[in-house]
Parts: sequence; C-alpha cells; structure tokens
Amino acid sequence: MKRVSLKTIANELGVSSATVSLVLNGKNINGRVSNEMSKKILDKATELNYVPNTLAKGLKVGKSKSIGLIIADVSNLFFGALALHIQNYAHANGYTVLIGNTNENINEMEHMIKFLYARQVDGLIITPTENSQHLLNNLKKNNVPLVLVDRCFPDMEVNSVMINNYDISYQSTEELINKGCKNIAIVTYRQDHYHINERRNGAIDALKNSGINDENNVEEVSYHNLKDDITFSIEKLLKRNPKIDGIFFTTNSISINGVKALIKNKINIQKDIQIMCFDENDAFYILPYTVPFIKQPIKEIAKNAIELLIEQIESKSIDESKNIVLKAELVLNETRVHQ
Repeated sequence: MKRVSLKTIANELGVSSATVSLVLNGKNINGRVSNEMSKKILDKATELNYVPNTLAKGLKVGKSKSIGLIIADVSNLFFGALALHIQNYAHANGYTVLIGNTNENINEMEHMIKFLYARQVDGLIITPTENSQHLLNNLKKNNVPLVLVDRCFPDMEVNSVMINNYDISYQSTEELINKGCKNIAIVTYRQDHYHINERRNGAIDALKNSGINDENNVEEVSYHNLKDDITFSIEKLLKRNPKIDGIFFTTNSISINGVKALIKNKINIQKDIQIMCFDENDAFYILPYTVPFIKQPIKEIAKNAIELLIEQIESKSIDESKNIVLKAELVLNETRVHQ
C-alpha cells in the first residue's frame, strides 16, 4: 500500500503542501487557512488514511520520539512482562517502542543496535549479553542515551536498573535452611553475568554462614540447551547426593524446567525436596503444592528505566550515570516478605 504524503493531499485539493502541513500539524493558529479549507484538508486526510511520517518529522526536530528496547529472550515471561510495562510507560510519555530480541547472542545484540540506531531511535534500553561491554562503550562514545535493565557491568559508568540480587538470594536460601534443609543444591546458568553471579554468591554465602555449603551441590546449565541440560543436572545431583533436600533455582526459566525435571524423576516436591524459585509463573498455581518464589518489581523496573532514559534524551546530558537497585520480595504461601 502506497504511503499517502502531504503532497498527495495537496494535489487532490489544489493547494500547496505547506498549506496542508499547517493544518495537519496544528499550526494554523492565526487563521492563515480558512475554516472551510481546513475542514476539506482534514476530511481528505481521513479519506486517504493519511498517517504522519514521524521519522521524517523527528529528523527535522532532532528527535523521533521512539525508543529501542533490546531484550535477551522474548519467550521468557519476565522479559515479556518487562517489555509490556516499558511500552506502556513509554507510550504515556509520548514515545513509541521498537523491540528487538537477542536470544543471549552477542552478534544479534550488535545487529539490533545497528538496526535500531539506523531508525533514529532517541535512546536504548538494553538487557546486555555476555561480553558485550565493547558494544556499550561504542554507544557511550557516540553519546547515545542508554539504560541497562536486569543486568549490568559494575565497572562501566552506564545507567542501570537492577534488583538486590545478592540479598534476596541470601534470604531465599536462608528460608530453605529455616525449613530444615541441610543438603541444599543451587542450579544456575553457566554465564559470567553480574546478576547471575550475585544470585549464586548470595545463596552460597547463606550456606557457608550456616556451615552446610557443599561445592558439589552447585550445577550449571546452558541457556542454549536448557531443557536437556537441566534434566541431566537434576539427575546428576540426585545420583551424586541422594540426601539433597532443597534446591534454589536462580532464574525463572531454570525454575520451571527444574520443576519439570523433578516431577519427571518422581520427586515429591516440597516434601522430599524443598524448592525456591526466581520469578512468578502461572504454572505454579496449578501445582498441588505451594511454590515459594522471588517476585521482581517488574513495573517499577520499567518505570525507572523509562524515566532514566527520557531524562537523558530531554536533557541531552549523559555525563553522570545512575545505578538504581530495587528491592525484590520473597513470596511464601500467600504471605509476602518485603525486603
């Protein structure tokens, strides 16, 4: 379908493109165009399904009123919810969001940055992949407004919105200990991400401080081969240590696949083995037992990310970075324990 331009409407009515622009852009303040002609222009625009070219308009004023969002895994419930809330908050502030997915692949992240940058987005919100510091440094050198969400690189001066990964993981592991678990395993990703390391370290420190840490009870799984890997890891854990009585899963994708693997191995969850999961999942509510989980403040993460980015875009000042750490909460049965 051919795009309808200002010139198309002007030709239809026998007037200039400048006259059409005055009316459609709401600039006919002093009545330079008569009411009769203004109505004809508006009616013709409606008839021809005219849609303003916001990109062209953005190039003229130096802003496109659009934001690029690059997330790690669009199929992940956490990132899906995060994208939805970011889109809602952006829309409320007059911005459109263009969304890209990396599948935790650095080449895809680079591709999406170039794709969105070519479309003149005013700024980027990114959940970065492993070892992507050089890509972020390039954005910084080019003064691109930028906010990292869910994960960050502590050595880089970049705006970020995170949760208290270490503290909430420590507390969650303590909860398993308080329930009487003495052989607690940790299942986490084989990744060098700051947030993953913080979750792992928080859990391990809780075990160490209780004198029950066992390095053999830590299993790492691959993101790109998660289902098979986690099934193998659970079976290996149970075979190596039949006394395992608690498991802390460090992400929601690991959690749901870990639950499936335990069921497959005919483990009586929350009786034979207590579990602690990251993030809420609708599947938990159809299970015949309560699954405690860490609830991330997704709406708050989205709101802070949008506010940080718009602040950079509108002030054009990105010299000083802000690192916001929000508090997650531990949901036990129907009771929420606030951090």
